[in-house]
Amino acid sequence: MSTDMTNASAVRSFNELIAKHAGAQPDSNATIFNGRKTSYGELDKISNRFANALLDANIRKGTRVGILAKNSDTYLQLLFACAKVGAVTVGLNWRLAPAELSYIAKDSDMELLFVGAEFFDTAEIVSAAAPKLKHIVSLNNAYQQWPAIADWTSDDDKLPSIAVSPDDAALQLYTSGTTGHPKGVVLAHKTFFDPWIYDADPLMAWNDISQDEVCLLAMPFFHVGGIGLCFMSLRAGCSAVIVPEFSPMEFLRLVPEYKVTRTFLVPAAIRTVLLLPAAATTDWSSLKLVIYGAAPMPEALLLEALKILKCDFTQLYGMTEVCGAVVHLPPQDHIEGSPRLRAAGIPIPSTRIKIIDGAGQLVKQGEVGEILLSSPAAMHSYWKNADATTKTLVDGYIHTGDAGYQDEDGYLYIFDRVKDMIISGGENIYPIEVENALYHHADISDVAVIGIPDEKWGELVAAVVVVNAGCTPTESELIDYAKAQIASYKCPKKIIFTEELPRNASGKILKRELRKPFWESLERKI
Repeated sequence: MSTDMTNASAVRSFNELIAKHAGAQPDSNATIFNGRKTSYGELDKISNRFANALLDANIRKGTRVGILAKNSDTYLQLLFACAKVGAVTVGLNWRLAPAELSYIAKDSDMELLFVGAEFFDTAEIVSAAAPKLKHIVSLNNAYQQWPAIADWTSDDDKLPSIAVSPDDAALQLYTSGTTGHPKGVVLAHKTFFDPWIYDADPLMAWNDISQDEVCLLAMPFFHVGGIGLCFMSLRAGCSAVIVPEFSPMEFLRLVPEYKVTRTFLVPAAIRTVLLLPAAATTDWSSLKLVIYGAAPMPEALLLEALKILKCDFTQLYGMTEVCGAVVHLPPQDHIEGSPRLRAAGIPIPSTRIKIIDGAGQLVKQGEVGEILLSSPAAMHSYWKNADATTKTLVDGYIHTGDAGYQDEDGYLYIFDRVKDMIISGGENIYPIEVENALYHHADISDVAVIGIPDEKWGELVAAVVVVNAGCTPTESELIDYAKAQIASYKCPKKIIFTEELPRNASGKILKRELRKPFWESLERKI
């Protein structure tokens, strides 16, 4: 996959990518969905027919086109169709409530929406809130006044003559909205390609993919991690097995059936796979690499995954604003007992990192501060939000809002979201340290650490814990367990038992939901 930076023929847009593979290997398999195989040549022609239908619907360059549907081969075909006319695809998170989707539909100014059958009712609500929405097309059978895509598509499979540049917007992905309304991150074509054009680097060998490999796309395409692996597969010209949504049982079935060589999973998904007894006896022999990221991976969970899946692991760290991954922890560093297992990794060759303090000054090596990222993958802007753009993208660097430090070898360690940091008695406490300590307890299945108000200390460290079935650890037992591993002032003073932690679509724990009842009650008192 690595390509020399000076290679003038490097692919830098969706349109160049599909043209390259359709020309060089038209009969090679591009996607497999529900057993249906589509070659690169067919992908090119189908997306041309969709593109010409978009033009017939008066969709032009810069127009926003929404997709409210689970993963499918059609989803990707529409993505390329939009690219061919210069339209911008807005992937909608179907896990959101209708009111949240309505906000995104209105904010994005979308003029056309493709919708899967599971979301017809939601689409009716969304359409009423989006004044610029002129067309809705069903990805299944016709619904009320909405045409089915089979009837809507054009018979013309010729490439539209629309000039599209690598600098043009291709996707608009919305942030998870963990701290308020989601923001539309505008990503150009080149952000999916330029960061991966670099000189040969042995630490990037995990990214070398041959055309005979098979990727399993199980994470949602509306998320930068899900669409990111999709383009890793497409850039290589290999086959992609697409599933509508992640299912641990389907994962166990599909890997041996299609001889899957690599996939991307969030830690929460890996955990559900390992909880299945059948995981220990599944044939994982084809699997070369599991890429993980989008949320912290507890060390104990990672070691268990290495033991059961018996393949290489690579962690990726980034964010939607940098088109996904810009930092990687290569397989060579996944060694039990290595302190680097707690690292996010090192920057990919095209990325630069700075760590700053609250005054905007560079911190000393090893000191914790806010992480800033400079990358060819940086977003163009937040859609219609100039203030947020200028606060986040400053002098070529994205302010991540994450707190961390770099060691003497350049490895980046993430402590937490800056806003999640707990200040108790004047001491800064990063929840991930406490979470890692508790996660090793045999009775704990999942844990999140938050700060709750306290009259004496300002904030108190509290751990919200999910325990394994049949286990009944006491609060004092878990607190004592933490005290044996980390400094006493960092240890939780309160344990809150719950059946499940709230998570967003990417698997990130919604700590604001956990904090809300404690801080809202304080506000009511004030």
